[in-house]
Amino acid sequence: MADLSAAHLEAFIEMMGVERGAADNTLTSYARDLDDAFAFLRDHNSSLTTASGTDLDAYLSDIHRRGFAPASQARRLSTLRQFYGFLYSEGVRTDDPTANLQSPAKSVSLPKTMSMADVDRLIEQAETEAGEAGLTPFETCRRLRLLALLELLYATGMRVSELVALPASVVATRSDMLVIRGKGNKERLVPLTGRAQRAAERYRAALQATQVDEARIGGAPDERWLFPADSESGYLARQVFARDLKALAGRAGLDTAHVSPHVLRHAFASHLLANGADLRVVQELLGHADISTTQIYTHVLEERLHRLVQDHHPLAKRGKKQEENA
Repeated sequence: MADLSAAHLEAFIEMMGVERGAADNTLTSYARDLDDAFAFLRDHNSSLTTASGTDLDAYLSDIHRRGFAPASQARRLSTLRQFYGFLYSEGVRTDDPTANLQSPAKSVSLPKTMSMADVDRLIEQAETEAGEAGLTPFETCRRLRLLALLELLYATGMRVSELVALPASVVATRSDMLVIRGKGNKERLVPLTGRAQRAAERYRAALQATQVDEARIGGAPDERWLFPADSESGYLARQVFARDLKALAGRAGLDTAHVSPHVLRHAFASHLLANGADLRVVQELLGHADISTTQIYTHVLEERLHRLVQDHHPLAKRGKKQEENA
């Protein structure tokens, strides 16, 4: 990109990284989206800097024809809105060409989750396997690691990327609150249950006591990560945890297609809401920047409210008695 648009695009990406703290993957997505829009506009005798609302509407129609999903189209429009908001704030433009553009309707799919009984079954399987006699120190450590990962994930609802990158100080501090560094390097506090804390301590003690080859155990016990590994990052790859979790689910007699670290995160949120938690609290615990992201769980709230009315409203109770006496 060799015109003025390239310089403004570069300045926008820099601003989003430095001032807004956007993650590297997010910045890459912004750049990719804007590069695609730039190419389309250039082929239609326009540019990112000079594009009109009509030009951008034509671009959105083009990506629709190319088969982009509604969610992807909405993301492209969101990127364009932020970019032109930046140009306006910098005085490059005196208008916003995205102001009258319409977002495509997105179908909202309910997240996969697990029942409380299935989560209990999964954890019980992990506990049973970790406590089996006759295991090698290496295998005991591996099983305790899986149990700790599982307990911590279900207790906090953190993202799997946040989980595997937890520092070893999580165990050392013995705090009932856990500091999680999430997207955009933002920190949040979540409560840590005693059960999850004990599972992490059992695993760490086994790791420190194990004298097997470091490459097999997944790193030296004195490293700074709670789940060290012989990897580029120095900690356990999330794909390894996902693989081990599915294998555990299979041994517990659960449908492996419906078990993953992300599904457990959804289970954490759904179970909290089903048991009376406020949606705003769940938003904070999950690390969602916008409440609209957390609102995918409103179906859980609706079910809870329905049960509440059916169980406690006097007219509902009267209706039940009439049905029983009929």
